Amino acid sequence: MCRSKNIYLADDDEDDRSFFQDALKEVCKEYTLTTAADGRELMEILYTPPVRLPDIIFLDLNMPAKNGFECLTEIKKNTALKRLPIIIFSTTAQEEAVNKAYENGASYYICKPNSFSLLKKTLKKVLEIDWINEVNQISKEKFIVSVA
Repeated sequence: MCRSKNIYLADDDEDDRSFFQDALKEVCKEYTLTTAADGRELMEILYTPPVRLPDIIFLDLNMPAKNGFECLTEIKKNTALKRLPIIIFSTTAQEEAVNKAYENGASYYICKPNSFSLLKKTLKKVLEIDWINEVNQISKEKFIVSVA
């Protein structure tokens, strides 16, 4: 079970947001989940005071208005936001997308699991990371989170 977390999720797919929230309820009993339907909404939430910054951001890549790569770049250039852990949470497993996310400073990359049980295992694994001490970007070999 995870400690209390303030989690942001940016994903344009309403079903994916609901699936994520349902899985999160089962792996983390104390959490606050803030969702955004696209990248522009995420950035508005992050910039609107007073805001409690998230402990972690799950960020879809393919969204309208502002995509995940644009958000990632903007967050990493902002002094107040750049240390936030960002987990790319996408359906694409294309090597080019993974490399670009890594090069732009994402903390980890998750290909959206296709089953509820795998999503729960994946979230549990990511939420158990000690983000306070995980300050440096991990090696490329460990960048993609996978569970069996």
